[in-house]
Amino acid sequence: MEAALTFPNFRMPAPRPIPASQSADGDDIDVALMYRIAEGDEQAFRQLVERHQNAVVGTVARMLGDPTEAEDIAQLAFLRVWKHAKRWRPDAKFTTYLFTITRNLVFNESRRRTRRKEVSTDEREEESGFQMAAEARQGPEEEAMKLEMHQQIDRAIATLPEAQRTAVILYSYESLPYEEIAVVLKTSVSSVKSLLFRARTTLRERLATYLAD
Repeated sequence: MEAALTFPNFRMPAPRPIPASQSADGDDIDVALMYRIAEGDEQAFRQLVERHQNAVVGTVARMLGDPTEAEDIAQLAFLRVWKHAKRWRPDAKFTTYLFTITRNLVFNESRRRTRRKEVSTDEREEESGFQMAAEARQGPEEEAMKLEMHQQIDRAIATLPEAQRTAVILYSYESLPYEEIAVVLKTSVSSVKSLLFRARTTLRERLATYLAD
């Protein structure tokens, strides 16, 4: 848990319907807000949280397969942003910095669960390419089939190694380019492409029965 924060009684604000990734010159806005936050501007911090909370909460929920804990971990991520704002430098996009923090917190939580032997079989929700395949199957009777497909996707993604799962989620859901994902995972662009390729190959193999139709 975070300690000795000067920002009082922080709570995640109500979610906004439009993700921050859709806003124009988003990184310029984030940089300006971060400079204000470094000076202790609480209103700027709230604006930053409102801009990115949907993306962070959604990413954590998919990575852990546990929506009930997603908001708590997202709150920790934003509190770390607040705590370390004075040391932050715009060397990369702010979202890269934010998702790096998020990934580290999720990784720590996953290790804690593993040590407690509480590894879940539904660690992930949806992956874009296969989500699209599920949506495409809609027809007269397809609600039940669609639900079953999503459940199979969840189980398949749960079997992916942590780095592959993270790469899939950041690429498919948050639309991060290879270069930013490489920073988050502390690896190379070629490694990110390899992770995504292996993940998709594995998922296609495990979902072959459903994709065949």
